[in-house]
Amino acid sequence: MNISQLNGNKFYKAFLVISFLVIVFLVAELTGFREKITIDYIRQLFMEHKFIGSIVFISIFSLGNLLYIPGWIFLVGGVLAVGKFYGGCLAFAGGMSSSILSYVVVGFAGKDALRVLEKHKVAKKFFDHLDERPLRTIIVLRFIFQTAPFLNYALILSKVKFRDFFIGTFLGLPLPITLYCIFFEYLFSKYL
Repeated sequence: MNISQLNGNKFYKAFLVISFLVIVFLVAELTGFREKITIDYIRQLFMEHKFIGSIVFISIFSLGNLLYIPGWIFLVGGVLAVGKFYGGCLAFAGGMSSSILSYVVVGFAGKDALRVLEKHKVAKKFFDHLDERPLRTIIVLRFIFQTAPFLNYALILSKVKFRDFFIGTFLGLPLPITLYCIFFEYLFSKYL
């Protein structure tokens, strides 16, 4: 396989992944799934039954994040429903499971599709940094963006190994989740 065939293959993978993500987003929009997942909906899950609500919460967090519903909605819903400690633990479990689900689904479609951008100066610098220090880079990105779907997709499509992706996510999520939990608990106790 020559270089032009290899680059063509990466463009094809990138096209497939982008097409898949657009289809997933459209399905979520057209079915109303994105609008159905609200803070009140999440709160109601826990009112019915805490254990089943927890399993459903983690499942919906995973699916919702894959469908581009921001993770903070689940975090706020969890904190409102069950408090900062249990809500934080659930948000961490949901964030981990959503990241793993994204890795499996998006990685299946195009594991290294973004590497086609390596020719660009900024992208090359990012990939070099990611290749040299994957754990540190992922941890810092998780501090900043937590479980943002675009971050999951970018990391997965950048040819990051699952081990680095998992460990970086595991180490990068607790601090921002804890800070958000404390902030939202304070905000709710003050104004609700």
